[in-house]
Amino acid sequence: MALFKYNGEWLQERRGSLIGAILNSVVARNEQGSRVARRGRRFPRNLLKPRFFRWLLLLLAVLFFCVFATFVLKLLSNGNEEEKHLPLSGEELEQVSSYDAPLTPPKSKRRKQHFPCEVGLAAAVDNILEPKNYMNFTQFSLEYVEREVNPHANSPQSRFGGYQTLNEREKSFLARNQTIHCGFVKGMSRLSSPGFELSENDKAYMNTCRVAVSSCIFGSSDFLRRPTSRLISDFSKKNVCFVMFMDEQTLSKLSSEGHTPDEKGYVGLWKIVVVRNLPYLDMRKTGKVPKFLSHRLFPSSRYSIWLDSKMRLNTDPMLIIEFFLWRMRAEYAISNHYDRHCVWEEVLQNKRLNKYNHTAIDEQFMFYQSDGLRKFNPSDPNTPLPSYVPEGSFIIRAHTPMSNLFSCLWFNEVDRFTSRDQLSFAYTYLKLTRMNPDKPFHLKMFKVILHFHMDCERRALAKLFRHRLLSSPPPP
Repeated sequence: MALFKYNGEWLQERRGSLIGAILNSVVARNEQGSRVARRGRRFPRNLLKPRFFRWLLLLLAVLFFCVFATFVLKLLSNGNEEEKHLPLSGEELEQVSSYDAPLTPPKSKRRKQHFPCEVGLAAAVDNILEPKNYMNFTQFSLEYVEREVNPHANSPQSRFGGYQTLNEREKSFLARNQTIHCGFVKGMSRLSSPGFELSENDKAYMNTCRVAVSSCIFGSSDFLRRPTSRLISDFSKKNVCFVMFMDEQTLSKLSSEGHTPDEKGYVGLWKIVVVRNLPYLDMRKTGKVPKFLSHRLFPSSRYSIWLDSKMRLNTDPMLIIEFFLWRMRAEYAISNHYDRHCVWEEVLQNKRLNKYNHTAIDEQFMFYQSDGLRKFNPSDPNTPLPSYVPEGSFIIRAHTPMSNLFSCLWFNEVDRFTSRDQLSFAYTYLKLTRMNPDKPFHLKMFKVILHFHMDCERRALAKLFRHRLLSSPPPP
């Protein structure tokens, strides 16, 4: 028992005394402080210091910069040097999400991806030379109907394709000296115009072209995609005509996006040629005029390349002509379709996606079957083509008589039936070769890697995008 001294006397400690109360109070405060200290260790004081917040903000800023830099690099990766100083347009935004995949039905959950393959092009334009006697293909003379004289025509008004009778159509498939319908047909009236009107200056320019690369945009249906200038040789820039056909509506739209022609009418390498009085209400069908009739638009040209507006040319055109025409001894080259090879499949796909009026498709398809069209059989060693369905966005042509005849015949089918030219390609080719067995037509289709069904050579020559929008709804 503890003792304490009071007025010289030692007394016993009593419980509840003042000192005990003081001691108990001190112990209680110490215990409470210990609990507070232990609770404080769960939340370090560093968290409350301003320096911590500065480091946290710096870390977040670094992460945001990395994400933003990745987005910008991806946005600019598909552009070319000519366009990098232009203001951003819808095309650049489109490139971020675009990839080369075929159009699939809405029910498809995933799109197939297709990639380019290596093409054995020459190293440079300086190393190529047109072979001697290259143009020594089937020879005959073609002339074209300029004014409709058919008294049985249903209307005296002009129609761009003319009023070709079935008898005239049948005879036109013969490879011989003849005058055939091939667009630009004036009506019986002297004042009539077939449409697709060009200025005299543009006609004069196009008449000087010996090699032409052409494309078109009608109804503001696409973006303007310039050829990649750094991949085009100086020789081609000086000797090849790069012509982009468009209507006034499209010119206005593209000018608002920063693609304004200079004083000579150029946007990059493209010479802008404005078309007035469009021949068809269907913008797709109007686009078939420059696609198929380059030999009529460029009457002095020996070669032409057609490039769909959804593609950007990434290869020198002379190297393309050397590889696909000169080296292959071909006078017409076109790509296989990436997925389909039979017209039966193409008919079903066009209906499934409502690409055109179903009744019009059925009428065309039944007509072709009645005239001998059969299903594509890949196992048949005598099949005349590796595919009956083309991917017509890229065409290389020598302007030979057979090539010109085939182009006119194919255009006449599009003019007579639907604008879906993939439906009429095989029929036109097979009928032409069947009716002229002793006059070969040297048509090459770009090779396809069978395991993946890819028109990989076309993708190696040009970058593929998606159209801006449908130029017009399918005809009723």
